[in-house]
Amino acid sequence: MELSKLDAIDCKILEVLQRDGRISNVDLAAEVHLSAPQCFRRVRALEERGVVRGYRALVSGPSLGLAVTAFVSVNIEGAAFERVRDIERQLRDFPEVLEIHTVSGDSDYLLKVVASDLRHLGQLLTDRLMQIKGIADVRSMVCLEEVKPPSALPVSGT
Repeated sequence: MELSKLDAIDCKILEVLQRDGRISNVDLAAEVHLSAPQCFRRVRALEERGVVRGYRALVSGPSLGLAVTAFVSVNIEGAAFERVRDIERQLRDFPEVLEIHTVSGDSDYLLKVVASDLRHLGQLLTDRLMQIKGIADVRSMVCLEEVKPPSALPVSGT
């Protein structure tokens, strides 16, 4: 869905939902100046079109004992590219892997991972990720400080 296919009211709905996914439909409708039924229909349409992919709570990693965040670059062996979807499935199965992105440049994938401490991170990388058949190289960068936490996507400007 391209931003150009969203009108100003859709954009406002998305801004509010990204800020507060638990807002009631009545409060959302008031904030975007629609009736509650109109607002409900628009939100439902945004969900059905895949613009709104879901709702979730943002939980603090350290509060769960996950004090280390790292970005991990992964390279696949040339001969293993015929198995790339299987490798991706295996990477997705690790609960510590929060995000997986295919990237251009020196790496094939960039992963965002969490661990309880550096020892746990080392075990994850060495004993588990590097043991996946077809992975040629794993390099990590440990996050020292989160300067800007995950944030809403920009939807205004239409």
